[in-house]
Amino acid sequence: MITDYNKLFIMYRLITDVNYKVKRPQNPRFNANIFEILTFSWIFNLFKKGQSRDLEENDLYETLDDHKSSLLGDELEKVWKSEVYNAYKENRIPSLLRALFQLFGAKYIVHGLVQFLNEILLKTPQPLFIGGLLVYFSNDGPNKVDVGYAYFCASGLLIIMLLSMVIYHSNQIETVHFGMKIRVACCSIIYRKALCINHTALGKTTIGHVINLLSNDVNRFDSKIIFLQYLWIGPLQTIVVTYLMWREIGITSLIGVSTFLFFIPFQGWLGKKMFELRLKTAIKTDERLRLMNEIISAIQLIKMYSWEKPFEKLIEYARMNEIQQVRRSSYIRAISLSFIITMTRLQLFVSFLSYILLGYTISSRKVFVITAYYNILAPTMAVFFNQGLSAIPEMLVSIKRIQNFLLLEEKDGLKINISKSTDSVKNCVNNESVHTNDNTTTKNMKIKDNIVYFEINIMNATAKWTDEQSSNSLESINFNAKPGELVAVIGPVGAGKSSLLQLILKELPLSEGKLSIRGKISYASQEPWLFGGSIQQNILFNSPMDEVRYKKVINVCALKNDFEQFPYGDKTFVGERGVTLSGGQRARINLARAVYKQADIYLLDDPLSAVDTRVGKHLFEKCIIEYLKNKTCILITHQIQYLTNVDQVVFMKDATILAKGSYQELQAAGIDFTKLQIGSLEDKQKSTVESDIESNITNTKSFNACLSTRGSNESVLSCVNESKINDSVKCIEKHYNEEPEIRSSGNMSKSIYMSYFSASGNIYEVFLLFIICLITQIFISGGEYWITYWVNLEEHVFYHDNNSLKNNTLRETPYNNNATNYKISDTLLWWTISRQTCIIVFVVFTFSMILAILIRTAIFVSVCMKSSINLHNNMFNAIVRATMYFFNTNSSGRILNRFSKDMGAIDELLTMTLMDCIQNGLILLGVIIIVGIVNIYLIIPTFMIGLIFYKLRVFYMSTSRSIKRLEGITRSPVFAHFNESLRGLITIRAFEAKNLLSREFDNHQDLHSSAWYLLITSSRAFGFLLDITCLMYIGILIFSFIAINNNMYGGNVGLVITQTMGLTGMIQWAMKQTAELENQMTSVERVLEYTNVPQESALESPLDKKPPKEWPQKGQIVFKNFYLRYSLDTPHVLKNLNIKIESMEKVGIVGRTGAGKSSLIGALFRLALNEGSIYVDDLDINELGLHELRSKISIIPQEPVLFSGTMRKNLDPFDEYPDHALWNALDEVELKDVIEDLPGGLNSKMSEGGSNFSVGQRQLVCLARAIVR
Repeated sequence: MITDYNKLFIMYRLITDVNYKVKRPQNPRFNANIFEILTFSWIFNLFKKGQSRDLEENDLYETLDDHKSSLLGDELEKVWKSEVYNAYKENRIPSLLRALFQLFGAKYIVHGLVQFLNEILLKTPQPLFIGGLLVYFSNDGPNKVDVGYAYFCASGLLIIMLLSMVIYHSNQIETVHFGMKIRVACCSIIYRKALCINHTALGKTTIGHVINLLSNDVNRFDSKIIFLQYLWIGPLQTIVVTYLMWREIGITSLIGVSTFLFFIPFQGWLGKKMFELRLKTAIKTDERLRLMNEIISAIQLIKMYSWEKPFEKLIEYARMNEIQQVRRSSYIRAISLSFIITMTRLQLFVSFLSYILLGYTISSRKVFVITAYYNILAPTMAVFFNQGLSAIPEMLVSIKRIQNFLLLEEKDGLKINISKSTDSVKNCVNNESVHTNDNTTTKNMKIKDNIVYFEINIMNATAKWTDEQSSNSLESINFNAKPGELVAVIGPVGAGKSSLLQLILKELPLSEGKLSIRGKISYASQEPWLFGGSIQQNILFNSPMDEVRYKKVINVCALKNDFEQFPYGDKTFVGERGVTLSGGQRARINLARAVYKQADIYLLDDPLSAVDTRVGKHLFEKCIIEYLKNKTCILITHQIQYLTNVDQVVFMKDATILAKGSYQELQAAGIDFTKLQIGSLEDKQKSTVESDIESNITNTKSFNACLSTRGSNESVLSCVNESKINDSVKCIEKHYNEEPEIRSSGNMSKSIYMSYFSASGNIYEVFLLFIICLITQIFISGGEYWITYWVNLEEHVFYHDNNSLKNNTLRETPYNNNATNYKISDTLLWWTISRQTCIIVFVVFTFSMILAILIRTAIFVSVCMKSSINLHNNMFNAIVRATMYFFNTNSSGRILNRFSKDMGAIDELLTMTLMDCIQNGLILLGVIIIVGIVNIYLIIPTFMIGLIFYKLRVFYMSTSRSIKRLEGITRSPVFAHFNESLRGLITIRAFEAKNLLSREFDNHQDLHSSAWYLLITSSRAFGFLLDITCLMYIGILIFSFIAINNNMYGGNVGLVITQTMGLTGMIQWAMKQTAELENQMTSVERVLEYTNVPQESALESPLDKKPPKEWPQKGQIVFKNFYLRYSLDTPHVLKNLNIKIESMEKVGIVGRTGAGKSSLIGALFRLALNEGSIYVDDLDINELGLHELRSKISIIPQEPVLFSGTMRKNLDPFDEYPDHALWNALDEVELKDVIEDLPGGLNSKMSEGGSNFSVGQRQLVCLARAIVR
C-alpha cells in the first residue's frame, strides 16, 4: 500500500490522507435489506449522529462500487470511443446522447415503466374510492350504501396510497441516482479528455469554459433527469384519466382536457426559448468564469498595477450580460411553476362551466371526483411534463457542449473533424505516416556491444501550432542528439528554442518532416509547475521512492539547505502553484522532479534563469554535467558561460537553426555570442547575479513565515511506515499548511435570509412581493371554497327549487331528515345568490387568480435577480480587495467554486425553490383554514400533525445542513484539481502521469459522490416520512367523518378529502423544498462568507493626507525600523530594516533564496503587514491610499502574467493610451517586428495566459506594458 502511495500524490485538500488512503466506514446501503431500502431506514443512524454534532468529512461513507468515478468513466469512455468509431464508419457526427443512452438507457426505461404502472394502477383509481365515499354523504347516499361500504372505500383508498408512496419514493431515488451516475461519468471523461487535447484545441477553450462544464452543465443531469420520464407517462395517463372522466361528465371531460392540449404547444414554445436562453447563458457564464480565472491567477499583478476598479467594471459588465439571459430563463421557469395552480383550476372552471351550460347540474360527487382526477393530472402534466419539456433543451445544450469538448483534437490521436467524411478522416490518420513519430520500444532499439543506444533525430522538420498561424514555429529543422550528449540550445527571445522541446515532446505538431525518438523522456518546464502537496510528492511525481536516488537528487539540485530551513523538511506543504516557495525554490524543485525520473533523454527548458550565479553554477556542474553525464540532455539556456562544457551548441534564430557544433566550432565560424543579449564568455568572472524576484511577490515569501501562517489550524498528521519502501522504519509527522475551507455550522441563520432579500436593494419591493403572494392565495382558496358553497347550493337549494317549479312539490330526499340540523342559506349578507351569481363569482375568482399570479411572477423574478446581481458583485468586490494572504491560503478552485457552482445555484435553483416554498406554504395555510371552516374540531388533529411535521423537519435539517455543506466543500477539490492539471498539462504528459492524475480526479469525485448520495437519499427519506405522516392524517380525517356522523354536506367532505389528499404529495414536497431552500441558502451563506474576507487598507487617502499630485518627485526611499510579516500570527520576515536609497540610484538586492528579497519589494506595494515606516520623498507610505501608492510604482514580473484577448488589451487593458504609444513600447522591447508580422497586428489574438507566445516574448510584453504605464 505504501509503495502505491508513492505513485499517488495529493493535490489540494485530500480525499485521502497524506500517505495512505483514509479508511472510511462502509456505506450501510451496501448491506441493507429490502425493507431498509424501501423505507430508507438504513440512513437513520446518520440522522442520529447529525443530531448530536455537525458531520465532518471523516463521517462520509465509502463510495459504493456503482458510484466509483473510475468505473463509470471507463464504461462511458469505452462506449464513447465505440460511438466515435461507428460515427465515422457511417459518416455522421458522433453523438454523446447516443452513447449515454446506450450505457444508461435500458435501466432508465425500466424505472420509467415502474413509474408508469404506479401512476396508472395505483394513483388513477384513487378518485373512484373518493367517489364511493361521497356517495355515502350525498343526497342519495344513505339510501343506497351502508357504512360498511364507506369503510371499505376509505380502507382501499389508504392502502393504494400507501403502496403508491412506497413505489414512488423508491423508484424516484433510483432515477435521481441515474442522473448522478451520468454526471460522474461525464466529469470523468471530460477530465481525461482535457489531459489529451492538443495545443490548438486548448487555444479554442478556456479554463472558465471547462469549469462551467464541470459545474453548471453536468448539474443538469442531477436536476432534470427525473422529469424526462413524464414526457411519455403524462400523455398516456391523460388518456386513461380522460376516459374515466368521460364516464362521469361525458363530452365536457374533453373540453376540460383540451385545456391541457392548448397549453402543450405553449409549453413547447417555452421549452424552445429555454433551449436558446440556456445556450446563451452558458456562453456568457463561460466568459465570466474565464475572466474570473484570469483575475484570480493575476490578482497580485492587478493589485500592484491598481487595476481593481477597472476589472470590477469588466466583471460587472460580463455579469450583466449573463444575468440578462438568466432573468429571461427565470421568467419562463416561474411561469412554468405556476402552471400547477392555473391549469388545474382553469380546467375545473372550463369543465364545470361547460357542463352547466349544456344543461346539467353539478353534484358533490361529480365535482370532487373530477377534481381528484385533475389533481392526479396536475403534478404529472402541469409540473413534471412541463419541467420535462424545459429539461430537454437544457440537457441537450449541456450534452452538446460536452460533446463539442470531447470532439476537440487530441495530441496523439485522430483529429476529430465533424465536417470530414470517412475517407478524409482516413487520410488524416494515414497522413501521420508522412512525419513519423517513433516511440520505439526497447526491443526495437539499436543494440551494439550490449549497449542500448537512445537518440533524437529530427529531419527537415517544419511545424506550427495552428493552421491559422501565418508563420511556422519551426522551419526546416535538422537536429540530432547522440546518446549521452549534452546539447545547449541558445538564441534570442522568440527564436523557437522552447518550440524545439515541444516538438520533441510531440506537443507541437509536425507540418512536414520526420521526428524519431528512442528512449524515455523527462522534462523540466521553463515555468515551474507545482501542485498543492508536499515537496517530496512534487519531486517523486509518478515515480517510486528510491531513497538513495532521492537524496542524491536533493543534493545535486541544491535543495538540502532549503530543506534544513523548513521545520518539516521535504514533507512541507507547498500550496497551489507552489505559493509558499520562492521562484528559485520552485525552479529547483521543478528541476529535481525531472532529474529524479528515470529517463534516457532529459529536456531542460532554461532551468538556470531563476537562480543566482552560485546556485546556477552548482546546478550546472553537479546536476547537469555530473549526475546526467551518461544521459542525453537538451538544455535551453541564456548563460553562455557554460557553453564550453557542452558537447554541442545549437544556435537558433527566427524559428530555424542557424548553426550547430561545439562552442569552439561556432566561434571559429564567426558566431558573435555578444549579440545574443545573453552576456558573453568574458563576463564569466563578473558578479552578474540572476534576480530572484518572482512574478508573485508574496508567493515567494520565506518559508519560515509561511510555515507559521496557519499555526492556529490543526496540522494533518500521518505516520508512514517507510520500512515497506526502504527496509527502514521511520515514523514521520507530516504537516499540511493549506487552510481548511471556510465552513459555517449549526442552523441556517435568519440573517442569511435577510441578507438575501436585502441584497435586492429595495425592501418595499420585497414587502410588495409578500403582499401579492398573500392576495394570490386568497383568490386560490376563495375559488376552491366558493365552488364547494356552490355545490352545496346546487344539492340543497337549486335542486329543490327546480323540482318545486316542475312538480309544485318538494321531492323528498334523504337529507330532509337532517335538514333542520344542517341548513344552507342562499343569501350572503344582503346578497341573494343564484346559479348565475355563482358562475360570475367563480369566473372572477379564476381570472383574478391568473392576473395575480402574473404580477407575482414579475415582482418575484425582479427581486431575485437584483439579489443575485448584488451578491455576486459584493463578493467580487470583496475578493478583489482581499489581502494577498487570503489568496495564498485558499486555492483558486475554492474561489472559482463560489463563482461557478454557488452563483449558478443562486441564479437558477434557489429562485425556483424559494418560489415553490412561498407558493406551497400559502397553499398549506389555505388548506388548514378550509379544514377549520368545515369543522373546527379538525384543527386538533391538524395541529398534532403539524407538530409532527415540525419535529421531523428539525430531525432532518440538522443532518441535511451538514451534508449540504460537506457536498460544497468536497466539490472544491474537483475544480481545483482540474484547474491545476490544465496549468501543468505538458509536464503531466511528459511524465506519462495522465492515468495517475485521472485516478486522483476520480478519488476527488468519489468523495463528492459519497456526500451527494447521502444528500439525495436523506432528502428522499425525509419525503417518505412526511408522506407516511400525511397518510395518517388523511386516515384520521376520513374515518372521523364516517365514525362521527353522516349528516354533513357532501361538498364539505369532498373539499376536505381532495384538499388533504393533495397534501400527500404537496406537504412532503413543500417540506423537502423548505429543507432544499435551506440547503440552497448555503450557497448564499458561502457567497456571504467571501464578502467578509480580510480586506486591504483603503484605496484612497483621507483628504487631509492626500499626497501632492506631483509626488514622488525625487524617488528617495527610506526604511526606518521596518518589520514585515504576512499575518498577525506569523513571525517577522523582515526585521528592523534601516535603509536609505537616494534618488536615481540603481540598487541591486542579493541574497539566498528565502532571504527576504521579494518581501522587500512586496513591502513597497504594501502586500503584507508593514510595521515600522517606509518613506518615499518624506511621505510615510503606510498613511497613503493603496492606489495612490501603487499607481506611482511600476514592476516588471519575471514570470509573465497575460490575459486572453488581444495584444492591445494586454498592453493597455482599459484603452487609456493611443496606438503610437503601444507601438513605441513594443519597439523598445524589440517586439514591434514580431507583432507587425501577425495578421491582426495589435488586434492579434492572445490565448489564455499568452500560451501562443513564447515565455520570453510574454516577458517582453510585460516589459512593454510597464513602459506604457
